[in-house]
Amino acid sequence: MKIGIIREGKNPPDKRSPFTPEQIQSLSEKYSDQFSFYVESSPVRCFSDEEFKQKGISVVEDLSACDVLFGVKEVPVDKLIPDKTYFFFSHTIKRQSYNRGLLQAVLEKNIRLIDYEVLKDQEGNRVVAFGRWAGVVGAYNAFWTYGKKTALFDLKRAHECFDLADMKAELKKVQLPPVKIILTGAGRVGKGAKEILEAMGIKEVSKEDFLHQYFEEAVFVQLRSEDYNRRKTDGGYEREEFYSNPERYESHFLKYAEEGEMLIAAAYWDPEAPRLFKLEDINSDDFALSVIADVTCDIDGSVPTTRRASTILSPVYDIDRETGQEIEAFGKQRSISVMAIDNLPCEIPREASQDFGNQLIKWVIPALLDEPAPILEKATLARDGDLTLEFMHLRDFVYPYE
Repeated sequence: MKIGIIREGKNPPDKRSPFTPEQIQSLSEKYSDQFSFYVESSPVRCFSDEEFKQKGISVVEDLSACDVLFGVKEVPVDKLIPDKTYFFFSHTIKRQSYNRGLLQAVLEKNIRLIDYEVLKDQEGNRVVAFGRWAGVVGAYNAFWTYGKKTALFDLKRAHECFDLADMKAELKKVQLPPVKIILTGAGRVGKGAKEILEAMGIKEVSKEDFLHQYFEEAVFVQLRSEDYNRRKTDGGYEREEFYSNPERYESHFLKYAEEGEMLIAAAYWDPEAPRLFKLEDINSDDFALSVIADVTCDIDGSVPTTRRASTILSPVYDIDRETGQEIEAFGKQRSISVMAIDNLPCEIPREASQDFGNQLIKWVIPALLDEPAPILEKATLARDGDLTLEFMHLRDFVYPYE
């Protein structure tokens, strides 16, 4: 089987790689009779073409001879090679309208699309993700944003840090006032963000103390979905019901937004689930949040102030509290500064790629030798020019006018 590593084509460019040169070298040696690897030349990848060549890996301009192609972000429609098997984050399973054309092209070109986002173990847990690194960089950027907004300190950008250790060392120079910080989410992303908060020595407090106590130091509270969602009928919460029927619930997050100055949003959000707050809520004098790091970056999703994704080059924009419209970053004292970079792991790409490659080596590479492997079958969105049974519910999204 010929496996190709594609050149990332989305703009702005993504520096990550599904595998590192060392990982491909190791795989080539271990599976010399089963796999051969080819890397598409790239001027932006965090590992240079020369680094792959030094490990004896073929660097090519054309991957059309390959059977299976691994990428990271969405592949531009004009770069899709018909009749291949692709692995990448398609960002289509939540019916993201901006990627409808991509899924249509996948079907038209008879591509088998396996989406990393739905690769899961037997217990239903995701097994391949950049979540930890999104949380780590997102939390770091939250403090970079807070420093800029308050002029209390000045950090170098995350992408200027050599590695995670350098990033944590940079944060050691931060002296925070007694600010209250909210972290939503306890999955991979939330744990990554919490790693930064703990590295800074910020004290974690209970929900009750966060809401009712004054502190002379910076503190944070970590919230799970049951902490700010309640059933509309009786105010109760049942985990299974919330995830299967989120439309039955409403948010009561505002009480936290009235106490916290910073929000690091790292919780998975279902489009049917309630938003944390309404856009009109931000104009209330009681709404205390002034910095929001939306690590999830769901446009017009759980965080209504996320009007668009920001970029590594331009990481922050402000939202005017009165109009709800975007204005220049740090443009008004009372505005809310939003960091919503949608490719956060790109700021620390080499370590993120290594971690991601290790997950692929554990879960995906063995499965390719055991086709039809259940883990790959259940993550296959499209095959033979049609959606698979698992994802047939997307048909009206792909073909809205049928």
